[in-house]
Parts: sequence; structure tokens; C-alpha cells
Amino acid sequence: MEKQMQDNEPQLILSLKNGSYKAFERIYQMYAKRLFAYSLQFTKSQEESEEIVQDVFMRLWTNRAKIRQEDTLRSLLFIMTKHYLINAFRTKINQPEYEEYIQYVNEHSVDDASYQLEYQEFVAKFRAILKTLPETQQKVITLSKIEQFSNKEIADKLSLSEQTVKNQLSLGLKSLKEKLGSLGIYLVLLFIN
Repeated sequence: MEKQMQDNEPQLILSLKNGSYKAFERIYQMYAKRLFAYSLQFTKSQEESEEIVQDVFMRLWTNRAKIRQEDTLRSLLFIMTKHYLINAFRTKINQPEYEEYIQYVNEHSVDDASYQLEYQEFVAKFRAILKTLPETQQKVITLSKIEQFSNKEIADKLSLSEQTVKNQLSLGLKSLKEKLGSLGIYLVLLFIN
């Protein structure tokens, strides 16, 4: 059935441009699960991934008259999803490295699962390097970036001043980036693991 829908995608696009909600629903059925899976690999959150897919399709519907694609919406939808992912993580962690990581993955095909292995290798290397840092930096990074505690909460938990927490976090992240070398752009994955 999906093959049949794909064969009719140019007609669906034309109908969508003319305001057909039925065509919109068919396009949603064709792409929503793939966009959700793509988003989930980055967000690690079902709820966030669902929101991103909803936002993408709301934007597609709102801008349907401006669609230039005639044969397939695949590239457009994945590019839109990529931008929503970048915006979501900029808001959350304000790190431009995430955009570089998304761009890197996007260049290696959104259907290519090989980066899953890279991610696992990165996580293993990251954890090994994290263990080489001073104990306070390890704790602060783990509480801040993995467990998402605020600096004040960390200060209370570890009986430190907020300034000490900020300093230890900054020093620890700098050391991690240096030790990860060329994998430094993946450091941002720490925030979503």
C-alpha cells in the first residue's frame, strides 16, 4: 500500500497544494512514522518527537500553497524536521555543536543507521573519559547534563557554592572536549542521553 501511495505522491502533492485534507492525511501516513523515528534518535523522548512531527506537519499544511516540490516531499519533510530538532536543542541547551552533529548525520543519509554505532562508540568513549576527570567534575557534569539538575540544586546536593558548580562544570566540559578530540562535536549527545 505504501508503494502505491509513493507512486501517487506527485498527485498527492498537487492535491495538497489545492487544499485537500485527504491528500494531507495520506502524506502524513506516508512520512509520520519515519520522521518520528528520525526525531526519536536525537531527542530520546517520545513526547518531544511527537511534538516535532506535529509541528512539521502543521507547518506543511500552513504553507501548502508555497510547496515547490512536485515529485516527493521526503527531502523537504526531513529538512524541516532537522530544523525543528536544532531549534528544540538550541532552546534546551543553547549549543551550536548540536547543529553540526545533525548536519553531519544528515549528510550521511537520514536512512543510514550506521551512526547508531558511532553514537554507541561515542557514549562508551565519553563515559571512559568522564571517569578520568576529578570526582567533583564528574559529579557536577552528571548531575547537570545527564540528570538535568540546576546549578543551585547541584550546589545543595554536593554542599558546594553555585559559583564552584559553574566553575567545575565549565572546567569539566572543556576537558571533555579536549580529550574527545575530533569527537568533540558529539559532546552535545551527553545532553540527550
